[in-house]
Amino acid sequence: MTVVTLGVHIVDVLARPVESIPEGQDTHLLEQIRVTAAGAAAGTAVDLAKLGVPVASAGAVGDDELGDFLVMIMGRRGVDVRGVVRKAGEQTAASILPIRPDGGRPSFHVPGANLGFSLADLDPGLLTGAEVVHLGGMDVTWGLHDPAFFTLLGAARQGGTRITMDLLSNMPDLMPGARAFLPHVDYFLPNEEQALMITGASDVEEAAAKLLAEGPAGVLVTLGSEGSLVATASGLTRVPAREVPVVDTTGCGDAYCAGFIAGLLGGRDVVAAARLGTAVAARVAGGLGSDAGLDGLSVALIEADAEDTEGI
Repeated sequence: MTVVTLGVHIVDVLARPVESIPEGQDTHLLEQIRVTAAGAAAGTAVDLAKLGVPVASAGAVGDDELGDFLVMIMGRRGVDVRGVVRKAGEQTAASILPIRPDGGRPSFHVPGANLGFSLADLDPGLLTGAEVVHLGGMDVTWGLHDPAFFTLLGAARQGGTRITMDLLSNMPDLMPGARAFLPHVDYFLPNEEQALMITGASDVEEAAAKLLAEGPAGVLVTLGSEGSLVATASGLTRVPAREVPVVDTTGCGDAYCAGFIAGLLGGRDVVAAARLGTAVAARVAGGLGSDAGLDGLSVALIEADAEDTEGI
């Protein structure tokens, strides 16, 4: 398998536009409701599959109906789900997201089975046989905070596998655990708030430099509407966001990761891969859900469109 995404798997129930929660038994009529496969591993896997990249996913879901749905929808999208284990008696992680008219996404969340995923649930051959392993949400997959897992990552890297990592939460107490992974990854893709929390830096440039010093070959800090900051040994590069009408920001970080990984697999340098990630994230921001706007597309089509758009 070309890519393995490993970590958080969530079912998202999204509704838009939501301006307020109805009082009592009142009903508000909406334009759209969707249920999607999401989370820093599952969402990235679905986006990669939609871009035509062979991908398998590994993580944990419950033995409930939500788990049935998540495994089914990922398989339908083209993801190999052999690494997704079912946890007896556990609930599948799920979020309810009432999307505001401006694309903002408050959430109600149940962590569920993600918290119980551990090295014992993982087939090591999945990692060592991949070109890229994407660690999605290592801040909340506590069962992988294990020296034996770091050894497995090292064996995969020695065999030529590249390791990328994204986080899920913006909870300060979880950042130290995530930081422990940095010497074991090649590319780290946090958002601005996470980067500042982990490092205690006063600005994003300082944060990126500090994170780079911890071991990765590249750090890509996503900045929302400001694009992203790419840090490598060659220096810092700003990659601007695309100006698009925003419907929903859910999953834009996962889409950025998917585009970045697809760019690496296509032989692009880090900055060029970041530009592709930006273009994929812009597509997703234009629709509802973490995989919106990618049906019928490919890396080549997205790049052709990006070349015609100023700033990309």
